[in-house]
Amino acid sequence: MNLKNINLSTSSITGAGKNSKIMRPLLIPSLLVVCLFASCHTGKAPSTETQQEGRVPVTVTTVKTGMLNDYVELNATSQFQLKTSVKSMTNGYLQEVKVKLGQHISKGDKLFTVQSKEAQNLGNTINKVDSLLRFEGKIQVKAPGDGYILQLAYREGDYVQDGEVIATIGDLKSLVFMLELPYELKPYLEGNRSVILTLPDGEHHRGTVTTAMPTVDAASQTMSYIITVDNSKLIPENLMAKVQYVKKMSANAMILPKEAILTNEVQSQFWIMQMTDSSTAVKTIIIKGIETGDSVEVLSPHLSPDMKILLTGNYGLPDTAKVVIEK
Repeated sequence: MNLKNINLSTSSITGAGKNSKIMRPLLIPSLLVVCLFASCHTGKAPSTETQQEGRVPVTVTTVKTGMLNDYVELNATSQFQLKTSVKSMTNGYLQEVKVKLGQHISKGDKLFTVQSKEAQNLGNTINKVDSLLRFEGKIQVKAPGDGYILQLAYREGDYVQDGEVIATIGDLKSLVFMLELPYELKPYLEGNRSVILTLPDGEHHRGTVTTAMPTVDAASQTMSYIITVDNSKLIPENLMAKVQYVKKMSANAMILPKEAILTNEVQSQFWIMQMTDSSTAVKTIIIKGIETGDSVEVLSPHLSPDMKILLTGNYGLPDTAKVVIEK
């Protein structure tokens, strides 16, 4: 509205009588309203907020290339395949027991001293005749190999019979891990002959899957496979380790965060929202590959590393949407 087009006649303002007294108080407020109305319609450029009105705020990401594995985590338990029984070689008494339960021993270590009943009686008689002879008749029992003392059956002073088991040794060289493999995963075995075992303390051991036991557990339908490991370090029996059993591997996969992948209610179709310019995002159908953790492999179409893909704010957007990228 142009103020020049407003004509206020003198007579309408200065009219005599009762009407002129009423008009004077209304003149100043009327002029203020007209001035404010005129100022609202002057030529002013729209602000940045007005330009971005109606756009969805989003964040973007880019595709990465790397190795991606589809694997399951299985359990493997340590076990001594060979357990050696240490036996008494005569009827007699245990004079000395030099080991304890759970102790690690090496081949040739002295374990027990056994004195036969006859030697004990004969020795006492000979010593009475001539004390210089010192006849004892003691037999030293030594360790047949390296390992752990798994069982002790007697203590010092006990009487043992010939051939009776005094102790049981777990042969360290026979230590293996038994992998419990679900039968349906057997087709992937050839690609998993070499595995990494992770112990509860975080220590890693490289192992080789060898033979299988010819039985299947009736309840879990799993087969036991033997994993041989390096026995240079002492590993106790019945220790449970984790094994990553790889089902599928992709060396040069196109990888996106799981948040960037959208799907329908029945998960029959997958897509991403791809930026075509600085403010427009369009729907692009993809074929999904390996999915692990927070990463998803995109098999097709090919995505270039400089392509911007919506990471957040993408849910519920139409095929073509106006967006604003937040920094």
